[in-house]
This record gives sequence, C-alpha cells and structure tokens, in this order.
Amino acid sequence: MECLTARKYNVSGRMLGLAIALVVLLTGCEAQGDEAMTMPPPPEVDVAEVLVEPVTLWESFTGRVTSPETVELRPRVSGYINEVAFEEGELVQAGDLLFQIDPRPYKAREQAARAELALASSQLELARSEAGRAKTLLEGRAISREEYDQRKAAMISAQARVKAAQAALDSAELDLQYTRVTAPVSGRAGRALVTRGNLANADQSLLTTVVSVDPVHVYFEADEASAFSSQQLLANSQPPGVRISLGGDEGSQYRGKLDFVDNHLNPGTGTLQYRAVLANPDGLIRPGQFARVEMPVAELDSALLVNRTAVLTDQDRRYVYVVDENNRVAPRHVITGRQVNDLLVIRDGLNRGDLVIINGVQKVFGAGMEVNPQRVAMRESARDGGAIAVAQEVSK
Repeated sequence: MECLTARKYNVSGRMLGLAIALVVLLTGCEAQGDEAMTMPPPPEVDVAEVLVEPVTLWESFTGRVTSPETVELRPRVSGYINEVAFEEGELVQAGDLLFQIDPRPYKAREQAARAELALASSQLELARSEAGRAKTLLEGRAISREEYDQRKAAMISAQARVKAAQAALDSAELDLQYTRVTAPVSGRAGRALVTRGNLANADQSLLTTVVSVDPVHVYFEADEASAFSSQQLLANSQPPGVRISLGGDEGSQYRGKLDFVDNHLNPGTGTLQYRAVLANPDGLIRPGQFARVEMPVAELDSALLVNRTAVLTDQDRRYVYVVDENNRVAPRHVITGRQVNDLLVIRDGLNRGDLVIINGVQKVFGAGMEVNPQRVAMRESARDGGAIAVAQEVSK
C-alpha cells in the first residue's frame, strides 16, 4: 500500500514539473514574439539641403531722428503782436505768415524816410543846376574859381544826402517788412510762445520753432568692427541703402540712404557716427523719434545658410544633425556667423550638399540612429521655423 502511494506521488511530481517547464517555454516564446512585433520604425524627420547663395550681411544699430533744419524764430524788430497767423503744430511752407507785429510805427518811419529822400533829391537837382551854370560862367571868366568850387562841392554834398536818405528809406522799408514774421523754412511749426497783445523784443523774444520734416536725418553709431567691415560697401559710387524701423511702428520699415560718415572714431565709445537721409513727404515722422537702423556691412558671394532652428547648443558649442546616404544621423559642430532673416550663415562645419535635420530633432537620441528623412526646402522651413520661434517667444 505504501509503495503504491509513493508511486502516485512520483508520477504527480513528474507531471507537475513537466507542466511548469511547458508554461515557461510558452511564456518565453510569447515574449520573444511580442518583442519582435513592437520594434518601432525609424522616426520621420524633415531634412533640407544646405543653401549656397550670395547674401548681404546686415547689422542693426540704434539711432535718433533729427531735423536737417531747426529754426528758433525771433523777431527782428520790437513791437506788440497783432496776430498769430498759424495753427500750432501744423505744417507750414517757407514764406507763410506766422506772426504780425503792429506795423504802424514802422509805416510812419518809412513815410518819413521817403519824404527825406524826396527833399534830398530836390536839393540835389538844384545843386546840380547851379554847378552847371557855374562851369559856364567860369569858362567866360564871369565868376572866380573859388565860387565854382563851392557850387561843385554843394552838388557833391547834395548827392551824399540823397544816398543817406535812400539808405534810411531802405532801412525803414526793411523794418516795416520785418513786422511780418514769416516761416524761413518749410516744416512743422511748434506752439506760439508769444500770443496776441504781448510785446516781442527784437532778437530776444522766442516766438516759436520751425523744424523741417522732409526729408529727415537719422543719426546712428556703429561699432569699430562693423565700421571697418562696411568700408568696401561705402567706397562704391552709389551710397548703400539702409533699412529703418521707428519706435512704436515696428511693423513698418522705411528705406534710407547714407549721406554722411564721420571723419574719426569716438575714442570714448569706440564708435563711428553715420547719417541716413529718410524721405518724409507726409510729415508723419517726427524729429526725436527712436529708430532701429539696419546697415549692410558685408557681401558674401557664396554663403552656406541653414535654418536657425536646426542649430542646437551644447554648452559653448553649436552643432547640427546631418543625415548621411544611409539615413544615419551624425552630429556636426559648426561655427555660425550673422543671421539673414531666419537663416544663419555657417562659417565652418558644413559643406555644399549636406542634409541637415530642420524639424524633428527631438526624435534623435544619439549618433548613428537611423531616421526616415523627408526632404523639404530650406527657405520654406525657415519661414515655418521662424513662425514657430515667434509663437514660442510670445507664449513665454
């Protein structure tokens, strides 16, 4: 009986071990099948070929808008203001009446000077006539030489009095004309600092200011390196154009022309001053406005360009991911230059024909990884990348 019982236990143990081994075997096969089924495909990434094209490099500087002509208007004669003949802050033309000083005292002086001239002219006619007769009498020995000289001197004196009277009349007419205070230049007038009924003193009282507004000047200063690199462009016969954005109007960009470069660097700041001329036919640009000026500093015949979103940073070094002919990824350290819109100039590290990952770099986990590259245009991807970058900056 005991032998039978032991035999049953041995059979049951062997069957249990066989069942366990079978379960382990089936589990291992299933795990291997699942692993084979879950292997992911290579990730899709957007790649673009490095652009090679001539570019003009621009540098941005800060500046201020100024007026080419700024006039502090003061009267040339004293008197009480009869009329303020302009709208404060409005555009005026050269010669427009701005202030009228009471002209009556100067009109009276002008009339008196005219009368003095008439009197001196009549006396000159008389003296000229007497001198003529004296010459005839002298030839006939009817008068002495002394008397003839006296009449001739009287004529010369009368001529001098006529000239003095004419000068006095000219001065009186000029003073009368100065009672009309007109705009010396075309531009925008300021506010009236002396109003009707107040006394304006000659060469002292400030009446208003007038600033010319078309064109306007934009002064800015460039650092020494940019000034040196731009010398070749400035040496051309045609002055290079600059792009100008005004404070408060970042969406608009204006075109200007350089017309002045200072003859020396500022030793205190190490900068060189430039001046650009900007057309302002509507007078909307005001002197004193802040301006952002972009000036060309160099021209490259064949520059290597990539989208700025393709350039990654590793501490103090920059790199991009390059895809080879086997669709394998390799990091490539690069030296970047200036930015051209949304593209970066690559000074070293890339070659013509290289394929650079533009979008999907977050899917790359290391060198040698296989990817599924999708070809896109570098310039189109630059616009997309720029839009994404702006959106991310705004969200922050």
